[in-house]
Amino acid sequence: MVRRIPVGRVTTYGEVARLAGTPGAARAVGNIMKGARAPGVPYHRVIAAGGRLGGYGGNPGLKRSLLVAEGVTVTGTRVRQFEHAMWPTRPRSRTSNSRT
Repeated sequence: MVRRIPVGRVTTYGEVARLAGTPGAARAVGNIMKGARAPGVPYHRVIAAGGRLGGYGGNPGLKRSLLVAEGVTVTGTRVRQFEHAMWPTRPRSRTSNSRT
């Protein structure tokens, strides 16, 4: 799942779990990724809920730099406009504005 995240986009640990068929296993995904070292896998594109960067093998500054280099706007420890950078994109829910 992580290999599918496009350049300049991010997703959450929870979303990776959901896409892998194990919704609710965000913590397990984080634990797996903590020790993962497969070359070519864009681990830095997986962030915590709400746009927080989360850890990156003890080097969150590197994670931030990699995301910024890909065009993701990061302020402090959060991805700005998280909803726009999120992958996969989810359709916006429509709310009824009908008046009676």
